[in-house]
Amino acid sequence: MANNYFKFKEFTVWQQHCAMKVGTDGTLLGAWAKGGERILDVGTGTGLIALMMAQRFPQAQVVGIDIDAQAVHQARENVEASPFAQRIIVEQADANMFEGRFDCVVSNPPFFEKSLTCPDSQRTTARHDENFSYAGLFALGRRVLTELGCLSLVAPYDYRNRVLEEASLHGFFLHREWAVKTTPKKQPRRYLFCFALGSAEEIDRGTGVIEDAPGQRSEWYQQLTSDFYL
Repeated sequence: MANNYFKFKEFTVWQQHCAMKVGTDGTLLGAWAKGGERILDVGTGTGLIALMMAQRFPQAQVVGIDIDAQAVHQARENVEASPFAQRIIVEQADANMFEGRFDCVVSNPPFFEKSLTCPDSQRTTARHDENFSYAGLFALGRRVLTELGCLSLVAPYDYRNRVLEEASLHGFFLHREWAVKTTPKKQPRRYLFCFALGSAEEIDRGTGVIEDAPGQRSEWYQQLTSDFYL
Protein backbone atom coordinates (compact mmCIF):
# COMPACT_ATOMS: atom_id res chain seq x y z
CA MET A 1 0.00 0.00 0.00
CA ALA A 2 1.32 3.46 -0.91
CA ASN A 3 2.04 5.90 1.90
CA ASN A 4 -0.63 8.50 2.59
CA TYR A 5 1.87 11.27 2.00
CA PHE A 6 5.18 12.04 0.31
CA LYS A 7 7.39 14.69 1.91
CA PHE A 8 9.58 16.93 -0.22
CA LYS A 9 11.97 19.66 0.95
CA GLU A 10 9.50 22.53 0.73
CA PHE A 11 6.08 20.86 0.70
CA THR A 12 4.24 17.64 1.52
CA VAL A 13 1.92 15.84 -0.89
CA TRP A 14 -0.96 13.96 0.76
CA GLN A 15 -2.46 11.38 -1.56
CA GLN A 16 -4.91 9.15 0.32
CA HIS A 17 -7.93 10.45 -1.63
CA CYS A 18 -6.27 10.56 -5.04
CA ALA A 19 -6.28 7.62 -7.48
CA MET A 20 -2.80 8.23 -8.87
CA LYS A 21 -0.08 8.51 -6.24
CA VAL A 22 3.19 10.40 -6.33
CA GLY A 23 5.48 8.62 -8.78
CA THR A 24 8.61 8.93 -10.87
CA ASP A 25 6.81 10.23 -13.98
CA GLY A 26 5.30 13.25 -12.25
CA THR A 27 8.48 14.02 -10.33
CA LEU A 28 10.57 13.85 -13.49
CA LEU A 29 8.26 16.17 -15.40
CA GLY A 30 7.91 18.66 -12.57
CA ALA A 31 11.69 18.93 -12.28
CA TRP A 32 12.37 19.01 -16.06
CA ALA A 33 9.60 21.02 -17.77
CA LYS A 34 10.03 24.59 -18.93
CA GLY A 35 8.00 27.26 -17.18
CA GLY A 36 6.71 30.80 -17.63
CA GLU A 37 4.67 33.47 -15.91
CA ARG A 38 1.41 31.53 -16.37
CA ILE A 39 1.57 27.74 -16.05
CA LEU A 40 -1.23 25.20 -16.58
CA ASP A 41 -0.95 21.72 -15.06
CA VAL A 42 -3.41 19.42 -16.85
CA GLY A 43 -4.64 16.44 -14.82
CA THR A 44 -3.08 17.81 -11.66
CA GLY A 45 -4.03 14.85 -9.43
CA THR A 46 -2.38 15.42 -6.04
CA GLY A 47 -1.07 18.79 -7.23
CA LEU A 48 2.53 17.50 -7.31
CA ILE A 49 3.58 19.03 -10.63
CA ALA A 50 1.81 22.32 -9.91
CA LEU A 51 3.69 22.56 -6.60
CA MET A 52 7.03 21.71 -8.21
CA MET A 53 6.55 24.29 -10.95
CA ALA A 54 5.59 26.94 -8.40
CA GLN A 55 8.76 26.20 -6.45
CA ARG A 56 10.98 26.29 -9.54
CA PHE A 57 9.47 29.49 -10.97
CA PRO A 58 8.93 31.92 -8.07
CA GLN A 59 7.20 34.57 -10.22
CA ALA A 60 4.77 32.15 -11.84
CA GLN A 61 1.03 31.87 -11.35
CA VAL A 62 0.01 28.21 -11.64
CA VAL A 63 -3.39 26.70 -12.43
CA GLY A 64 -3.98 22.99 -11.88
CA ILE A 65 -7.06 21.35 -13.39
CA ASP A 66 -8.54 17.88 -12.94
CA ILE A 67 -11.91 16.37 -13.80
CA ASP A 68 -12.02 14.25 -10.63
CA ALA A 69 -13.59 15.97 -7.60
CA GLN A 70 -11.61 13.97 -5.02
CA ALA A 71 -8.33 14.77 -6.74
CA VAL A 72 -9.23 18.47 -6.81
CA HIS A 73 -10.04 18.41 -3.09
CA GLN A 74 -6.76 16.64 -2.33
CA ALA A 75 -4.72 19.02 -4.49
CA ARG A 76 -6.32 22.06 -2.88
CA GLU A 77 -5.42 20.78 0.58
CA ASN A 78 -1.82 20.19 -0.52
CA VAL A 79 -1.59 23.64 -2.07
CA GLU A 80 -3.12 25.39 0.94
CA ALA A 81 -0.56 23.74 3.24
CA SER A 82 2.36 24.74 1.00
CA PRO A 83 4.43 27.96 0.81
CA PHE A 84 2.96 28.56 -2.67
CA ALA A 85 -0.72 28.80 -1.76
CA GLN A 86 -1.02 32.38 -3.03
CA ARG A 87 0.27 31.46 -6.49
CA ILE A 88 -1.59 28.19 -7.26
CA ILE A 89 -5.27 27.76 -8.12
CA VAL A 90 -6.82 24.29 -8.45
CA GLU A 91 -10.02 23.97 -10.48
CA GLN A 92 -12.32 21.08 -11.28
CA ALA A 93 -12.55 21.28 -15.06
CA ASP A 94 -12.83 19.20 -18.21
CA ALA A 95 -9.59 19.72 -20.11
CA ASN A 96 -11.44 19.23 -23.40
CA MET A 97 -13.44 22.39 -22.68
CA PHE A 98 -10.94 24.46 -20.72
CA GLU A 99 -10.02 27.98 -21.84
CA GLY A 100 -7.40 30.48 -20.74
CA ARG A 101 -4.04 31.93 -21.70
CA PHE A 102 -0.77 30.38 -20.56
CA ASP A 103 2.97 30.46 -21.29
CA CYS A 104 3.41 26.83 -20.39
CA VAL A 105 1.31 23.66 -20.29
CA VAL A 106 2.54 20.59 -18.40
CA SER A 107 0.85 17.21 -18.18
CA ASN A 108 1.42 13.66 -17.00
CA PRO A 109 -1.54 12.40 -19.07
CA PRO A 110 -3.47 9.11 -19.08
CA PHE A 111 -2.13 6.65 -21.60
CA PHE A 112 -3.58 3.15 -21.18
CA GLU A 113 -5.92 3.50 -24.15
CA LYS A 114 -6.04 -0.16 -25.11
CA SER A 115 -5.50 -1.83 -21.75
CA LEU A 116 -8.23 -3.34 -19.60
CA THR A 117 -10.04 -0.89 -17.39
CA CYS A 118 -9.66 -1.48 -13.69
CA PRO A 119 -12.57 -1.97 -11.25
CA ASP A 120 -11.88 1.30 -9.41
CA SER A 121 -13.71 3.95 -11.48
CA GLN A 122 -11.65 6.82 -10.03
CA ARG A 123 -8.38 5.08 -10.90
CA THR A 124 -9.73 4.19 -14.35
CA THR A 125 -10.47 7.86 -15.05
CA ALA A 126 -6.96 8.82 -13.92
CA ARG A 127 -5.13 6.11 -15.88
CA HIS A 128 -7.13 5.71 -19.09
CA ASP A 129 -7.74 8.15 -21.91
CA GLU A 130 -11.41 7.54 -22.70
CA ASN A 131 -12.00 10.97 -21.11
CA PHE A 132 -8.84 12.66 -22.37
CA SER A 133 -6.19 11.83 -24.94
CA TYR A 134 -2.94 13.06 -26.45
CA ALA A 135 -5.02 14.60 -29.23
CA GLY A 136 -7.05 16.41 -26.59
CA LEU A 137 -3.90 17.62 -24.87
CA PHE A 138 -2.44 19.12 -28.04
CA ALA A 139 -5.81 20.64 -28.96
CA LEU A 140 -5.85 22.24 -25.52
CA GLY A 141 -2.33 23.52 -26.11
CA ARG A 142 -3.43 25.16 -29.37
CA ARG A 143 -6.27 26.92 -27.54
CA VAL A 144 -4.45 28.22 -24.50
CA LEU A 145 -0.76 28.70 -25.30
CA THR A 146 0.77 32.07 -26.07
CA GLU A 147 2.68 32.43 -29.35
CA LEU A 148 5.99 31.53 -27.71
CA GLY A 149 4.51 29.08 -25.22
CA CYS A 150 5.52 25.44 -24.75
CA LEU A 151 3.82 22.15 -23.90
CA SER A 152 5.73 19.55 -21.88
CA LEU A 153 4.66 16.00 -21.09
CA VAL A 154 5.92 12.60 -20.01
CA ALA A 155 4.90 9.47 -21.92
CA PRO A 156 5.73 5.74 -21.97
CA TYR A 157 8.59 4.82 -24.25
CA ASP A 158 6.43 2.84 -26.68
CA TYR A 159 4.07 5.81 -27.16
CA ARG A 160 6.76 8.01 -28.67
CA ASN A 161 5.56 7.79 -32.28
CA ARG A 162 1.96 8.42 -31.28
CA VAL A 163 2.91 11.54 -29.32
CA LEU A 164 5.04 12.90 -32.17
CA GLU A 165 2.26 12.23 -34.68
CA GLU A 166 -0.40 13.99 -32.60
CA ALA A 167 1.93 16.93 -32.02
CA SER A 168 2.56 17.32 -35.74
CA LEU A 169 -1.14 17.02 -36.59
CA HIS A 170 -1.87 19.92 -34.22
CA GLY A 171 0.91 22.14 -35.55
CA PHE A 172 3.49 21.62 -32.79
CA PHE A 173 7.25 21.33 -33.27
CA LEU A 174 9.54 19.23 -31.10
CA HIS A 175 12.02 21.27 -29.03
CA ARG A 176 13.24 18.82 -26.37
CA GLU A 177 13.21 15.01 -26.20
CA TRP A 178 14.81 13.02 -23.40
CA ALA A 179 14.65 9.24 -23.07
CA VAL A 180 14.76 8.04 -19.46
CA LYS A 181 16.15 4.68 -18.35
CA THR A 182 15.61 3.07 -14.95
CA THR A 183 19.20 1.75 -14.91
CA PRO A 184 22.05 2.10 -17.44
CA LYS A 185 21.68 -1.36 -18.98
CA LYS A 186 17.90 -1.29 -19.39
CA GLN A 187 15.96 0.06 -22.32
CA PRO A 188 14.28 3.47 -21.82
CA ARG A 189 10.97 3.34 -19.94
CA ARG A 190 9.64 6.82 -20.72
CA TYR A 191 10.18 10.00 -22.71
CA LEU A 192 10.10 13.62 -21.62
CA PHE A 193 8.92 15.93 -24.42
CA CYS A 194 8.68 19.66 -24.93
CA PHE A 195 6.81 21.11 -27.93
CA ALA A 196 6.14 24.63 -29.18
CA LEU A 197 4.20 26.26 -32.01
CA GLY A 198 7.37 27.49 -33.70
CA SER A 199 10.23 25.34 -34.98
CA ALA A 200 13.46 24.91 -33.00
CA GLU A 201 16.85 25.84 -34.40
CA GLU A 202 18.21 22.74 -32.71
CA ILE A 203 16.36 19.99 -30.82
CA ASP A 204 17.68 19.23 -27.34
CA ARG A 205 17.97 15.44 -27.20
CA GLY A 206 19.45 13.28 -24.49
CA THR A 207 19.16 10.23 -22.28
CA GLY A 208 18.82 10.24 -18.51
CA VAL A 209 19.26 7.38 -16.05
CA ILE A 210 17.43 7.26 -12.73
CA GLU A 211 19.59 4.75 -10.84
CA ASP A 212 23.20 3.68 -11.40
CA ALA A 213 22.41 0.62 -9.26
CA PRO A 214 19.34 -0.47 -7.25
CA GLY A 215 18.68 2.20 -4.62
CA GLN A 216 21.51 4.44 -5.87
CA ARG A 217 20.30 7.55 -7.69
CA SER A 218 22.36 8.62 -10.69
CA GLU A 219 24.18 11.94 -10.78
CA TRP A 220 21.77 13.14 -13.49
CA TYR A 221 18.69 12.31 -11.43
CA GLN A 222 20.20 13.73 -8.25
CA GLN A 223 20.96 17.02 -9.95
CA LEU A 224 17.53 17.16 -11.58
CA THR A 225 15.64 16.56 -8.32
CA SER A 226 18.04 18.00 -5.74
CA ASP A 227 15.71 20.91 -4.88
CA PHE A 228 12.90 18.48 -4.03
CA TYR A 229 14.01 15.17 -2.52
CA LEU A 230 15.03 15.11 1.15
